[in-house]
Amino acid sequence: MAVAIALPVLLALVVAGLGVYGRATAGPDTGPLALPARAAPQAADPRCDAVLAALPAELPGGAGSLPSRELDPAVPGARAWVAEPEPVVLRCGTERPAELVPTASLIVVNGVTWLPLPAPEGVPSRTYSAVDRGIFLELTAPPGVGPGPLQAVSDAISQALARS
Repeated sequence: MAVAIALPVLLALVVAGLGVYGRATAGPDTGPLALPARAAPQAADPRCDAVLAALPAELPGGAGSLPSRELDPAVPGARAWVAEPEPVVLRCGTERPAELVPTASLIVVNGVTWLPLPAPEGVPSRTYSAVDRGIFLELTAPPGVGPGPLQAVSDAISQALARS
């Protein structure tokens, strides 16, 4: 009787352990990504099209390059790249950030002025808003990818849009 009870319990533990191991060793998710809803009233603006066209298919990051990731459903003005633990996401045509005040601390990366936005509690990713091109863009990236995505996106913005 004890064996009849212990065997299914043991089998369930082994299967659960394999599932955890598989998730831990599978690498980043590369399948289609469904982005959460986010206000981007100017996402269909031609300036966003120009930036998106100037973006590289892969971004530098971490120990190599970050390949692009399909969005499903497609989101106007948005692109994503594979990264861990979360993807790198660029959204163009977003609303003016409330944090953009005269005393805000800004950074300049490859000629583009960015406003670091506060991360919600428990969220490891950092979000930056490009604030000097007449249209707002937001880039969100996990800290493990380093500065490569911010630099590459800044290059694309500089190439596609004049400073306003």
